[in-house]
Amino acid sequence: MPETPHAPALIRTLPSWLLGRAAARGRALVAEALAAEGLRMWHHVVLAATSDHQPVAQAELARSVALDPKDVVGILNDLEGDGYVRRAPDPADRRKNAVSLTSEGERLLARCAAAAERANDALLEGFTARERADFLAMLERAARL
Repeated sequence: MPETPHAPALIRTLPSWLLGRAAARGRALVAEALAAEGLRMWHHVVLAATSDHQPVAQAELARSVALDPKDVVGILNDLEGDGYVRRAPDPADRRKNAVSLTSEGERLLARCAAAAERANDALLEGFTARERADFLAMLERAARL
């Protein structure tokens, strides 16, 4: 995201504006780290959600990441084509597909998790350990998690 050095001073003091700028920087750092592993951001999200819920029906997977089911199908096509996930009939409802990670998908997810952690460390590099913990707690409260 391009710098906005000329944003009005009043805007630059709003928590919402500052959070947006920090989020944009964080997303850029993580996207760059994931790209080095050959993965795009939404592909990582779908891969991680699959890991959390596997085996998971495609429709449930789409709901869990708040993406249009058609977009999730496209992402799954990419991930399956690269050998990171497999689709098979859902044991609970054979009319549906259930998605699971392959062993290669599990290895990729582990590499991406480490890359994302390094990117987030870069985002918060000027913080002490205590400041990081406090900041994360405040973000969770602001996000109502």
